Amino acid sequence: MSDPTPIDPVASRFRGYFPVVIDVETGGFNAATDALLEVSAVTLKVDNLGFWSPAETTTRYVHPFKGANLDPAAMQFTGIDPEHPFRKEIAMDEKDALQQIFQVVRKGMRHHGCKRAILVGHNASFDLGFINAAVERTGTKRNPFHPFSTFDTATLGGVMYGQTVLSRAVQAAGLEWNSNEAHSARYDADRTAELFCAVVNRCNALR
Repeated sequence: MSDPTPIDPVASRFRGYFPVVIDVETGGFNAATDALLEVSAVTLKVDNLGFWSPAETTTRYVHPFKGANLDPAAMQFTGIDPEHPFRKEIAMDEKDALQQIFQVVRKGMRHHGCKRAILVGHNASFDLGFINAAVERTGTKRNPFHPFSTFDTATLGGVMYGQTVLSRAVQAAGLEWNSNEAHSARYDADRTAELFCAVVNRCNALR
């Protein structure tokens, strides 16, 4: 009798869920009315020793949907200029951006044998709210993410390191932080992924 097929370490760690770090940059705080401007997704991997680390980062820049609100305070905070010629050249419609991000997520799910993705984010309900609102607005099918469950690194950072602000939690975990690069979806997603992996690795060492 042959040995049973080993379960992939990514799939076995979180009940078959595939954790994907998401960060969005937006035109405000209201997912129903404010523009989705950037989305970054970071997939994760596990080595032979069970050490978690970021695998691949995918970023898409998004045209504001028709009628979207762009709050001046939010735009000043992120430093995003939707009218910048370079940005307008590479940005895409919400639906195209979602489909391309979801394609990467589903590929990772298949590779690791996971049944569904789960969003990892810093104050994750904010990111999931904007993803879900864009999905509904565009009629995008096959959203791979759980509709409401998340892993929140603000909570995990508070429990593990006593810090809930991303920059402080990242530094408390012994990781690098560059304030000049912060508030872009790609940079914040990469740092959030490193923070999440640091928490998981530290917890695994205690098991």
